[in-house]
Amino acid sequence: MAEAVVGMVTHGIKPLVDLITQQGQFLSGVSYQVELAEAELHLIRGFLKDADSRTGDDEVVRKWVQLIRDSAYDLDDVIESFALKVASKSRGGTVKVLLKRFACIFNHVVDRYKIGSEIEDIMNKLSHLRSSLERYNIRQISVGEAVASTFKRQRDRRLTYAHEVESHIVGLEQNTAILVKELVTEEKRHRVVSIWGMGGSGKTTLAKQVLLQNEVKRHFDCFAWLCISQQCEGRDVLEEVLIKLISSTQYTRKEFSSMRKDEIAQKVCSIQREKRCLVVLDDIWTQEAWNSIKAGFPINEETESRILLTTRKKEVALLASRNNESLHQPQALDEKQSWELFEKIVICGTDNTDSGIYAQKTEIGKKMLVHCAGLPLAIRVLAGVLSRRETVEEWNTVLRNVDVYIMRGTNVIDRENTGQEYGVSAVLALSYDDLPSQLKLCFLYLSQFPEDHEIPVKRLTQLWIAEGFITSMTEIHGSVETMEEVSYSCLTELVERSMVQVVKYGFSGKVNICRLHDLMRDLCLQKAEEENFLRVVNFSSGPVWKTSPIGKVRRLALYLDRNVNYEFTNRDGGDCHIRSLLYFAPEHFHQEWNQKVTRSVFNDFKLLRVLKFENIDRRFELPETIGNLVHLRFLSLKNSTFGGLTSSVSNLVLLQTLDLQGYQALSHKITNVFRNMEQLRHFYLPDDYTVSEKLSFATLCNLQTLVNVRVENFDLNRLVQLTNLRKLDLKIRSESGGYLKKLKDMLISRSITFNHLRSLFLRAYGNCEEHIARDIVSSCPHLYKLRLEGNLNFELPKEPLCYPNLTKIMMIGNNVRGEQIEILEKLPNLRVLCLSNVKFEKSMVFSQGGFTHLEILSLFWLKRLEEWRVEKGAMPGLGRLHIKNCQKLKEVPDGVQHITTLKELTIDDMPSAFWRRVREGGEDFYKIKHVPSLLIINISKERRTEYSGDSKESTVDAPPPDEKTEEIQAASTS
Repeated sequence: MAEAVVGMVTHGIKPLVDLITQQGQFLSGVSYQVELAEAELHLIRGFLKDADSRTGDDEVVRKWVQLIRDSAYDLDDVIESFALKVASKSRGGTVKVLLKRFACIFNHVVDRYKIGSEIEDIMNKLSHLRSSLERYNIRQISVGEAVASTFKRQRDRRLTYAHEVESHIVGLEQNTAILVKELVTEEKRHRVVSIWGMGGSGKTTLAKQVLLQNEVKRHFDCFAWLCISQQCEGRDVLEEVLIKLISSTQYTRKEFSSMRKDEIAQKVCSIQREKRCLVVLDDIWTQEAWNSIKAGFPINEETESRILLTTRKKEVALLASRNNESLHQPQALDEKQSWELFEKIVICGTDNTDSGIYAQKTEIGKKMLVHCAGLPLAIRVLAGVLSRRETVEEWNTVLRNVDVYIMRGTNVIDRENTGQEYGVSAVLALSYDDLPSQLKLCFLYLSQFPEDHEIPVKRLTQLWIAEGFITSMTEIHGSVETMEEVSYSCLTELVERSMVQVVKYGFSGKVNICRLHDLMRDLCLQKAEEENFLRVVNFSSGPVWKTSPIGKVRRLALYLDRNVNYEFTNRDGGDCHIRSLLYFAPEHFHQEWNQKVTRSVFNDFKLLRVLKFENIDRRFELPETIGNLVHLRFLSLKNSTFGGLTSSVSNLVLLQTLDLQGYQALSHKITNVFRNMEQLRHFYLPDDYTVSEKLSFATLCNLQTLVNVRVENFDLNRLVQLTNLRKLDLKIRSESGGYLKKLKDMLISRSITFNHLRSLFLRAYGNCEEHIARDIVSSCPHLYKLRLEGNLNFELPKEPLCYPNLTKIMMIGNNVRGEQIEILEKLPNLRVLCLSNVKFEKSMVFSQGGFTHLEILSLFWLKRLEEWRVEKGAMPGLGRLHIKNCQKLKEVPDGVQHITTLKELTIDDMPSAFWRRVREGGEDFYKIKHVPSLLIINISKERRTEYSGDSKESTVDAPPPDEKTEEIQAASTS
């Protein structure tokens, strides 16, 4: 991981080196020292590949790596601090004013000497460390060699054999049957069936179960099982396949040794054409490994031979199987299945004559199983630990340290002597070790999020970029990918490596929210601690009154608790190296807040690059000293009650993300402090704010996200020039008057097009000009999401292909003409439609073939709607339908009965006559009885009726009516 840090630092200081070099006359010898330091890092980086691969075995090497890592960070801090001062001096007339706001006003001669001295000290340390390489037998090696040396030690423990079968199997019946059906088919075409998922999820066990089925044994003539090592040699694999598929009398291993790889591949293909062969390739890691052996399989030829493949990576499974239909992902065991597996291994094998002891063990066991999170491997490891512990006291001992036992297995004590791990950690760590250096940084960063925390992907990518983990691919591939796109591809790779779980996809198919499996998070925390990557301080775990990190910590995550008095300051200066400070507070955190803490946050952590200070619902003022945090790339005060922005915020010239969102009782004062923030990419204004002068973003050419824009508060000439925006949230007030007309005229007269805009949110208060929404929307041809709220006339062009990408539309309180429904239903990719309190005719028709891709439809508070017709063939892919408070609607449309894809239907707060028609036995029940999940809420009768797929009815008290805003918000985040 140190190699990744050095790589990150080397890349980060390159533009700083260029800037300092440009000021060569002013800086004399400093630029030369910086260039030497950069070269030293390049030299040492190659050795770190070897060193990183040996940190698990050698304490001395581990310490050496830590010193290198810290020195690289120190060098980065020194050079960036100096470069910022250089940049400030080169700004000309405003320099004196700007420099006075820095914590240290430097005399260029004295400061040059000081900076040069600091760089020289770090250089000497790096040179000394590099000179000691030979003593530790550390050498320059390639990435491939480093990976090989790591996996060589682990290979034997990961080998699997077809004849070794798990004695206790739970929850695999359905998946086994599906796989058998795919493999045992008379189709005359070679097929690869893949099982992919995280380590320990039961992929190998499932593959073995398939081989044990009599139907499989009868169908295939010969079998081959191979466990593929992470250093796969294609020729060796094909030779092993051939040996297992043929009779030993035909060839000897000696004969194979003289054959070329292509000859072996040809013979392997031939036997699969002649016979029905089933080849199992267990635990294949890379696309390169598959490509090195695929020549030995008659892919897409007329043959009934099959391959069953297991892998941790979706990209490998997709490459081999060539389609999603042959991909299978084992799901986590549910609570009942987890207990069944655990009980089979532990309790059923012991003396259960004492029912009292059995009951106690059952209670303790179920508490421990929560920590396994449904992972079969974890359950087996835990059961193995407990199988040799007979007393309740011993079980309680394991419970107190259950995470350690699960992660490290049965030999926790042995590991201290042998350095070996036999638990879940050893299996999951293989995935970590296989990560490229950049992805290791991204993965370890996830350890700061609390357990079961749902992580918004957009926010995560912003944090990765701010930390310097992500760089633009333009220099490498000559492409125009943004850092956000590169960052998202890193997240996608972690998902496809089964290291990060998807909580929610957006309707454009991208991951919106992710999380870590509990045991993967444990591994992440373990590795982060080993690498001194970050520290987590949890104030919920006990009565913590005051805490301070130990050692040179660069990143700190603080979990706040309402019931704990909190104090965290940098009183002793021990935290001066912290780059990332993230506060995780419960919503509306409003305890007695120590003002010293606030001052410390903005005064004492001079090297901060990331500051997340959210949900602090106790008023505080931002001090002028916030301007000293000149290294900040990310600043979020979301949902925190701060008074406003001070003028010193203009010093934060490296800011990429500034999030001030949130509605508080006070109105935030926003001053025009953004002129120097040329790096700003994402800006979220508060819900309520005042300005002393019009805000101008003239220099913000990198801006991609702009939220809560009030037209009257902005310089419109500058606003319309922000054509690189990808998300825009615009508020329009009727009293803005001339501003609206001016905005409209600018868009039309200048033919301005926002080609990069993907998400547009227009909110109108009061009566707005007739076509303002149409004119703004028409300037955004590549929208994916459109939300119109307020008294706006909604109008799309009659040719729906003008908006081929629109996937989500929300209309709230708009004026909608009937013909607009005809246009909406022709949009080729519309997946979500929400109509709330819109004003249109009494009837609405969804015609045959309309809304071909619609998945979610919400109809809220449609006061005029009396008749809704859905023709057969409309909405053929609808999955969720929610009808609420449409008081004049008489019945459920007949066409709903033909929508076989409908999985959820909610009918909420409708008139009693409507409710009687849709409940079981009512006139319209036949139209909806096929829906697996049916929820009918009759607020007036205070009754809620739920149906499952078997149409059994249960009625409970209805919840109180939701607020409209809450209902709309739920729909908007669907």
